[in-house]
Amino acid sequence: MLNKNFQKWLNIQKKENKIQVKVKKLKSLINWNFNNQLIYHYSRKFFKIVGIEVKSNLEGKNWDQPIIVQNEIGILGIIKDKIKDKYLLQAKVEPGNKNKLQLSPTVQATKSNYQRVHGGKKIPFLKFFLNKKKSFISQSEQGYRYLFKFNNNSLIEISKKIKVFKNFYWFSKKDLEHLIKKKNILNMDTISVFSSFIKKNKEDHPIQKTYEIDNWIKARDKKYNLKIKIKPLINLKHWKVRPSSIVHENKKHFSIIGIRINANKREIKEWEQPIIKGKDLGFVGFLMKEFNKTNHYLCRYNKKPGLKKSTLSCSVNTSDLKNYKQNSKLLNFQKKLLKDYFLNKQNKLAKIYDNVLSDEGGRFYNCEIRYKALKLKREMSIKIPQNYIWLSENQMIQMIKRKRIDIEARLLFGCININKIK
Repeated sequence: MLNKNFQKWLNIQKKENKIQVKVKKLKSLINWNFNNQLIYHYSRKFFKIVGIEVKSNLEGKNWDQPIIVQNEIGILGIIKDKIKDKYLLQAKVEPGNKNKLQLSPTVQATKSNYQRVHGGKKIPFLKFFLNKKKSFISQSEQGYRYLFKFNNNSLIEISKKIKVFKNFYWFSKKDLEHLIKKKNILNMDTISVFSSFIKKNKEDHPIQKTYEIDNWIKARDKKYNLKIKIKPLINLKHWKVRPSSIVHENKKHFSIIGIRINANKREIKEWEQPIIKGKDLGFVGFLMKEFNKTNHYLCRYNKKPGLKKSTLSCSVNTSDLKNYKQNSKLLNFQKKLLKDYFLNKQNKLAKIYDNVLSDEGGRFYNCEIRYKALKLKREMSIKIPQNYIWLSENQMIQMIKRKRIDIEARLLFGCININKIK
């Protein structure tokens, strides 16, 4: 149970943090230029949206799409009180959050934000994270929606007492274990930081050595290629570029819309921006199994247009759970996992985690994902395709440190293991 002081604080934050969001035509966004080539801010800062052409021999995928380009590396930082063993989070509203207010990292800011390009207020506690490169783990963002985007994830331990503003609150690990089970409370960036700082188990008995996994990845890197080419938005195949929005012709994928925001507690009170609107509820799933008295996670080899290197992803990932059976780009094995395990109410597998969480609300509008992890029984066997592999828990942690686990898998892993954070 979360303590009454937190509930009281959260209720106050919900009342005090006001935000209004109105959908607006892309063409009429103030301070943004929308032409046939791209969408960009007049300052040439923040981010832009371009078109890309993707060619790949991985599952025979070739497609066009719009994508966000944000070359700046942002800071996602959480302060930990070493003496009290508590973590400092802030109540923050984002325009894309369905429930408006969520618990964000101590510092969550792009370079344009903390350099105050928009003329906004100073960002509290920023000094703890500037010039602290050794404490950062640079992690990739969504590889289908961002082009080569990274954020510096950091967890800083302090021993001295610091003054905390009204919209900040200290959380224990027990608090976090409760909050991770609540729908849309912990911000995606908060979980991203925690997932990067999970402690290894003292004992770990993987079914294959790390060098064998590395060789397995290298063999697939040689076999599969993915190339992208920047192209004008107007030339994107199967996309309709309109003054109001950019949408896929069969409405199966995300769209780009414009929004106007009024917020009373943000660095600036009013702004406008383009934002990605999701198609429907997404799904991220991990199958787990115990081998050698060690938890293992079923991972999938993948290459994404927005990532420079291949990554290991979760067992199942789809942006449209409702229509997964009609998704021609979803592997038959992933469909089988959804049908036989994740969506099968008759199976009696141990449910390790099951909750709905939001994508980051600064760039994604009302995008929600159901995260679920199930554990196979020891006697159960499952035949896996050649692009799937079992990783032990410590190997997952090691691969996260090496930036080889994509954000969806990393977030779900963080949700499952939040009780083991540093």
